[in-house]
Amino acid sequence: MAVTRDFQESIKARADRDPAFREALLVEAVELLLDGDVETGKAVLRNYINATIGFTELGEEVGKSPKSLMRMFSPTGNPRADSLFSVISHLQKSTGVQLAVAPSSH
Repeated sequence: MAVTRDFQESIKARADRDPAFREALLVEAVELLLDGDVETGKAVLRNYINATIGFTELGEEVGKSPKSLMRMFSPTGNPRADSLFSVISHLQKSTGVQLAVAPSSH
């Protein structure tokens, strides 16, 4: 299912005014990736990028073309681990959201 422009604009508007929402998006994306739900994790991460730094600025800062990054986080994209973790690391630095992995007893 395609994400509509209205949905993307709503996420951006909320992320602009609500730091807790921005943080929750990044946390959710990484947790989904760690839980093995790569497709949904990439989609949430794509929404986070669009709502915060944007693909153009992110591409400049990590040395990748914005189109390459958009493909990486598309439903059919298959990011390499080094590229994915490089992006996550940069997003943490640029947005001030620091993540930590902790054991959990499920």
